[in-house]
Amino acid sequence: MASLTIRLPQGKVRTVLLHKRITSIGRSADNDVTLEDPSVPDSALHVLFDGARYQLGSLGATFQVNGKKRDSAVLATSDVIRVGATELVFTREEAAPGPAPVPSPLLSLTHEAEPTADPDSTTREVPGVVGRELLLLRRLTAFSARVLGGGASRDTLLENLLDEAIEVTRADKGFLILRDNGELRVKVARNLSRENLEDAVERVSDSIIEKVVRTRQPLILSDALEDPEFKASKSVVNLQMLSVMCVPLVRDDELFGVLYVGNDRLVNRFEPKSLDMLTIFAAQALLLIHNALLVNDLKLDNTELRKRLDDTRYGEIVGACQGMLDVYKRIDKIAPTDISVLITGETGTGKELIARELHRHSPRAKGPFVTINCGAIPENLLESELFGHVRGAFTGAVNTKVGRFQAAIGGTLFLDEIGEMPLQLQVKLLRALQEKVVYKVGDHRGEPVDIRVVTATNRVLEDEVRKGTFREDLYYRLNVVTLKLPPLRERGEDLFVLGKYFLQKYAKEFGARTRGFSPSATVAMKKYGWPGNIRELENRIKKAVVLSDKPLIGPDDLDLKPENLEPVLPLAEARERWQKQYIQEVYERNNRNKTKTAKDLGVDPRTIFRHFEKLEADKSGEPSPSAGDGDEELL
Repeated sequence: MASLTIRLPQGKVRTVLLHKRITSIGRSADNDVTLEDPSVPDSALHVLFDGARYQLGSLGATFQVNGKKRDSAVLATSDVIRVGATELVFTREEAAPGPAPVPSPLLSLTHEAEPTADPDSTTREVPGVVGRELLLLRRLTAFSARVLGGGASRDTLLENLLDEAIEVTRADKGFLILRDNGELRVKVARNLSRENLEDAVERVSDSIIEKVVRTRQPLILSDALEDPEFKASKSVVNLQMLSVMCVPLVRDDELFGVLYVGNDRLVNRFEPKSLDMLTIFAAQALLLIHNALLVNDLKLDNTELRKRLDDTRYGEIVGACQGMLDVYKRIDKIAPTDISVLITGETGTGKELIARELHRHSPRAKGPFVTINCGAIPENLLESELFGHVRGAFTGAVNTKVGRFQAAIGGTLFLDEIGEMPLQLQVKLLRALQEKVVYKVGDHRGEPVDIRVVTATNRVLEDEVRKGTFREDLYYRLNVVTLKLPPLRERGEDLFVLGKYFLQKYAKEFGARTRGFSPSATVAMKKYGWPGNIRELENRIKKAVVLSDKPLIGPDDLDLKPENLEPVLPLAEARERWQKQYIQEVYERNNRNKTKTAKDLGVDPRTIFRHFEKLEADKSGEPSPSAGDGDEELL
């Protein structure tokens, strides 16, 4: 017979025998095994014996087995389980009996229980008696076999779970409500006849669900219409609710949803013991179905992701937001030509990928695609990298070297971070572009080059021209057509398509068990501003896949803690920011003409002049000029 040797934080040690098929463990006296440890939840763990194996599962607590965090585990002799500050050692051998475990409340649910000769046999299965506990075990065993057998769709798995919950609790209807992108949605609604219910959202009480979600505690109502807390609830009154039970689905301290069952024909249909049974059923069923859904979702995600990638992919680029679709259209139009293209966008938005697609769609596709990062090479070496050098041109030039311009003949040369190029080298670049001839360092003979030049920058080159750090004539030579890439925060659902793509890519590469994002992770991803854009997203996911030991990546794994998320601005401040940005955009469009800007915006010119005076004062740290007569809000 199996046993657990319990070492409490106070130093007490005792051994309990695992007589039952399902043994509940926690701080509450309602458990089969009570742990006098304040760091342990009321309901922490359960051990399920299927006749051959002892499987440990969570009832909402996190635990470790042999020093490793687990969601579930098949126990072997000498396995050390840690929950809270308590240590439990499992053995399959006969152990000296310790204090008798506290009887489970589930035992009192037995139908027509017969007395036994042994007064202590309340913790053992009563031969010949089909009790609720045995029924629950059989339901879970049969359900496990169906789930683990595979082949069923997501909807079928969820329907099976709800059908079992309805029958076990003797309810006449049930609802499985799960988190979806941070919001609770009714995923399945069934009746006792195993039929789907129509208008499911209108058949549940929002106030009951809200309380269970908020408290994360199971709730039972014997007569909702007479309950002091809920009898005034509009949903309870309108639906004429009587008996209701609602249980939170919690795993690793994260709420996945709620399981809601009801009977509107009978009061007192459910007893507190029924709620205990539903809670245990929900916890075990969630563990089973969660693992099955991970496999099922992985198959569906692979199929769906492949389809979405096919639908949203443009060559090697993934994305289907309107901003990216506009970029694709422009590529289709300009790729067949040799026109110069400047790609702009924040760092990490994929400018090199766009340059590659321009090359791939061009008549030069069979030629070389050569790249050089103008900001990554020291100034004294950049000229040689671009144009090459002859032997002896400078100290260390022991051989003649071909530059990137010559290497790209017949193809495309991509100059990344062009805004970092030194001024004196910009002159030579302009000459090479105009004459299509390059000169190696140390050589007076020109070499003709037949190439297409594509450039990219994360700087605003117009500002660099005004500051005198970038040549205006070179700017206009390079910027015949501009392709502006939107930042990741403005690409909507592209964020999650890219996230799943990177997750599956690195999970396969590193052999990780990670299969998806938790609901709270998707919410955090949506709230985060992604200043590093796609590169940052990829790196965060790669790190999470390598370090996480859970099937679902959480916000902590992505380092998206609440303090890292962009704060919600007061409406007045957000409005002021947008107003300043919009004025600046119209001002630049009007070639920095303040009067024309005021006219286009439909405001008094004095308002625009005061706006820029205030900006200058803010920059210099001087007091802002006071508003005079005629000052007005733009919005």
